[in-house]
This record gives sequence, C-alpha cells and structure tokens, in this order.
Amino acid sequence: QVQLAESGGGLVQTGGSLRLSCAPSGHTHRNYVRAWFRQAPGKEREFVATIHWSGGGIVYADSVKGRFTISRDNAKNTVYLQMNSLKPDDTAVYYCAWGVVVATTREAAYTYWGQGTQVTVSS
Repeated sequence: QVQLAESGGGLVQTGGSLRLSCAPSGHTHRNYVRAWFRQAPGKEREFVATIHWSGGGIVYADSVKGRFTISRDNAKNTVYLQMNSLKPDDTAVYYCAWGVVVATTREAAYTYWGQGTQVTVSS
C-alpha cells in the first residue's frame, strides 16, 4: 500500500512562491506517474500538473502554465510543484497522486492519493 505525504503548503501573499513536495512511505516502487490536483473551497477537485517518473509526459492545466513547474527526484522518490506568481485563485488544498497512465488529467486514473496540504494566497 502506497501512502503519500505532501508538505510545503502555507500562507503567501499574491505574487509569492511556494514549493510543494510529495513523497511516499511504506513503498519503494518508483515507476509511477505523479500528479498534483487541487480543490478550492466549494469547488470540485481539479487537475494541476502531471509528470512521468522518467521526466517526460508533463502536462499542465491552462490556469497554471508558465507559473507552476512540476519536477521529480527519483533518487528521493519525490515529486515537487514549484508555484510562482501565486494568485488568490490558487488558494486550495493541493493533493499529490500516483497512477500508471501517462499524461492523463483524469482524476479517476490515479490510484494513490495524499491527504493534501493547504495553500492560501492572500490579496
């Protein structure tokens, strides 16, 4: 069973930056697609970005293109989300997820999920 743990969330002002991290525990298998989703208050969870363990298969949601960067460190089995130029609309709980389908934005394609980390962007 894969357990994912996100970290790095917090409160930041508009225009600021944060870097989220996600690492597994209880599992060492590395050949997964990794992704980030987010859920804002009163809204459905939405796709943010995905990356294959090889570093390919990168897809971003249009709303974050040019501002967010997804990356991975296979030695640490960790996926990152560098978030720059943050806006109040980016306020949400951010979830990492693992799956096996490359370059998919579909929530149902991801098998393992973390508990989420809160990101709040003040105006």
